[in-house]
Amino acid sequence: MNTDALPLAGDRVVLRRLARADLAAFQAYRRDPEVGLYQGWSPMTDADGLAFIDEMVAAALFPAGAWVQIGIAERGGGVLIGDIGACVAADGVSAEIGFTLARPAQGCGLGGEAVGLALALLFGRTGIARVEAVTDARNAASIRLLERAGFRRAATVAAVFRGEPCVEHRYLLDRPAAG
Repeated sequence: MNTDALPLAGDRVVLRRLARADLAAFQAYRRDPEVGLYQGWSPMTDADGLAFIDEMVAAALFPAGAWVQIGIAERGGGVLIGDIGACVAADGVSAEIGFTLARPAQGCGLGGEAVGLALALLFGRTGIARVEAVTDARNAASIRLLERAGFRRAATVAAVFRGEPCVEHRYLLDRPAAG
């Protein structure tokens, strides 16, 4: 039995552990200024990228209080097209997610499918009551994805991102009722 629950396949994407062989694809989208515009991460050197991937390969799935990145790959060929970060709060009540998708994979529903799989995994493998997401108010694509996934806007707040003032939307999705 796979106690890790990964890989997890959808119709067109697979959530899986990152792998060293993903470095070129990982770096390609993580170094794309448009992809990184609203992201909390910064591009890495190849050495740091490999160290990060190695850390994520060894990380427990959804440890309380720590972020874990899960790869999003094409179902057919297994090519990495993005990643989803998840952090279960230290108290285990909630989790936060964030997602990154390479530009060629954007706009065709792959991100929504991957987020749906990640939500099912989070709710299925943890006892969290809700998932949270934060996005810049200018990030229309992420807002649409979150709302299609069932998130509701809970707050809009002034924030500082990379030293610049901005407005952020905070979204919540409650655990689905058992049934």
